[in-house]
Amino acid sequence: MINGGYFNKKKVLLAPLDWGLGHATRCIPIIHALIKLGAELVLAGSEKQIVLLKHEFPQLVFLPLSGYSIEYSRHKATLPFKLLLQVPGIWRRIRAERSWLKGIVTSHNIDVVISDNRFGLYHRGICSIYITHQLQIQTGFLFSDWLLQKFHYHFINHFNHCWVPDAPGENNLAGKLSHPSSLPKTRLTYIGPLSRMTDNATTQSDSLVCVLSGPEPQRTLLEQIILQAVENYAGKAILVRGLPGEAELPKTQNPALEMYNHLSSAALNEKLLAAKWIICRSGYTSIMDLVKMKKRAILIPTPGQTEQVYLATYLASKNLFLTIEQSDFNLNTAIDRAEKFQFTQSTVDFDFYTTVLACFQEDKYL
Repeated sequence: MINGGYFNKKKVLLAPLDWGLGHATRCIPIIHALIKLGAELVLAGSEKQIVLLKHEFPQLVFLPLSGYSIEYSRHKATLPFKLLLQVPGIWRRIRAERSWLKGIVTSHNIDVVISDNRFGLYHRGICSIYITHQLQIQTGFLFSDWLLQKFHYHFINHFNHCWVPDAPGENNLAGKLSHPSSLPKTRLTYIGPLSRMTDNATTQSDSLVCVLSGPEPQRTLLEQIILQAVENYAGKAILVRGLPGEAELPKTQNPALEMYNHLSSAALNEKLLAAKWIICRSGYTSIMDLVKMKKRAILIPTPGQTEQVYLATYLASKNLFLTIEQSDFNLNTAIDRAEKFQFTQSTVDFDFYTTVLACFQEDKYL
């Protein structure tokens, strides 16, 4: 523990958005850093998030907090309409979060709240920090991009600070998402990318590791594609389903296929480091993990999720990853393309966030 500093002896409530598990997993390094700085952590989230985080931090206090329960459509063309229908529910959830937080701050003597993309978790009586890499949401249309940024900034500006988990400058991982032409009014700092993974050298095997994530039904749709593809795969294949708390596994005819509903950070880290090829969504947390581990991967953006499509295209243009659309996916073709792809590696600093947290002050950054 490091004595001194803003977070020492502060009681900190941290709560990630439930839009997939990426928001929870990218908070893991921040939680570790805050504990080292002497903070007392209280974590809040949905049932699956709590199951995941309890694996990593069994000693901490956990509070149930309902999520936004965002659902995707089966077809990308209908996704905007599906999301539009859920807007009233999101508004209700934001109001409920605000009410919930007022009670928790009083009952648990909270000094600081850190919200990873939960719009309603700010409190005027304590330091409120918002984490996001999406300062500019990409929709493909200028008007909707502008409108959604105004909507997002409306909530960001209620917080005292905004932390962006990306590197400043051109050597970054999120492109226009984290480096838009206009910024919110609240105090903003780039804290560098976040990853729970390590990049320790290991002996590489010939295994194929597929990691699933994200909202339903697209998580299940990709799982079905992967399961069918690996039935006749000649090498060793590993499927991590992204379902913490689940007990049953799908049946398979391939004895060389290993399946897990969920793996701890250490176990997943080991599997990924040893993999020859990795297939996963192009979610930002997955990207940060892959870059941290210096791994080559095939990215499959979630159909209709414009953020993932943008990230996959942006990073493919920098030769960091190969990207393939879900509708075009064929395992043998994908691996053949990956064998010929000229992968490069990023040099972003994954330790910068520790400096930011150690030097943090409520009124300014040092």
